[in-house]
Amino acid sequence: MNRVKFIDRMAQGRVSRRDVMRSAAAFGVGMMMMPTRARAEEQLVVMEWSGYDQPDFFKAYVDKHGAAPAFSIFANEDEALQKVRSGFNADAVHPCTYSVGYFVEAGLTKPIDTARLSHWNDVFEPLKTGVGVVVGGNVVMVPCDWGNSGIAYRTDLVEPDYAANESWAIFTDDRYEGKLSMSDTEGAAEIVGLLLGYDKKKIFEMSDAELEATRPLLEKIVKNSRFLWKDNTEINQALASGEIVAAYAWNETVKSLKEQGVPIKYAQPKEGIFTWLCGMTLLNTGKADEAAAYDFLDAWLSPETGKYMIEAYGYGHSNRKAFEIADPAQISALGITDPVQHLNNGILFEPVETARNQKYIKLWEEVKALKQ
Repeated sequence: MNRVKFIDRMAQGRVSRRDVMRSAAAFGVGMMMMPTRARAEEQLVVMEWSGYDQPDFFKAYVDKHGAAPAFSIFANEDEALQKVRSGFNADAVHPCTYSVGYFVEAGLTKPIDTARLSHWNDVFEPLKTGVGVVVGGNVVMVPCDWGNSGIAYRTDLVEPDYAANESWAIFTDDRYEGKLSMSDTEGAAEIVGLLLGYDKKKIFEMSDAELEATRPLLEKIVKNSRFLWKDNTEINQALASGEIVAAYAWNETVKSLKEQGVPIKYAQPKEGIFTWLCGMTLLNTGKADEAAAYDFLDAWLSPETGKYMIEAYGYGHSNRKAFEIADPAQISALGITDPVQHLNNGILFEPVETARNQKYIKLWEEVKALKQ
């Protein structure tokens, strides 16, 4: 049993105390971090993105409960969804507006009672009612973090003409073959949709013929990518070393590399930059006290969490008070004067209807196979 599976089984109460004690040393897991079977029945289990299991994101929860929840880390929301569908008992998950509907559709979520959240009144008003936050008339996701999905590029390594003509087309430019990195996501088809001239609504609802038309450029993107990344630390390192000159990236990559002195820029592609909004959703599969789950959601909504998000990661936060207490220089560096307007100016990722989304995924898997 590998370390990740071992921790997941502990969180589910499916490992005996004897096995816990015997295996702890082998996996290097400290007892303070491990839920025994007795503790697992009460411990909150959260499905989370890599890096978001740091206590600074939910300090108020740790202060109240004395310890962090148990975490199950996922690479993408589809992986998390399939894991819960397969019987994994989690209390909360961290999806985005474009994916939370799949959890709702699968009957895995619980409506959120916002009256139980002390920071709800401080959330930017437009975020409280947005698509993905409210589904079927119920709040199913507490909006927390938001940012961009764009192009990070080395200003000293790309061709001189690129800065004057920033575009998603860099991924299809054969001059950069083997020097780029696309995220391992079927959303690459939406990028190609923009390059083909589809509007920002159409790219999330392409017909079979329109989707098939993206295949040639998708194949070129895969060919030109040195690797398809799953964890942004991969591109952070590759951009810093010069192994690649540009990558599909989030704000954190640009912030981190700038602080290291790497000549990096976040493009404003002429076709548009993507924006994402993610948050916390309650699952009906968990075993922990529901009050603990609400404490965790509320901790994520706190202005202190938002301050940390802005200053440490370069992402936005849903609590308007976070922008009042965060370092003004850091906010200025984000290029955000009006958070709501910033979100509106981008191409907000929208949910793709389930059956249609499976076709996006199938196409991407077929195209990826060319690299193997």
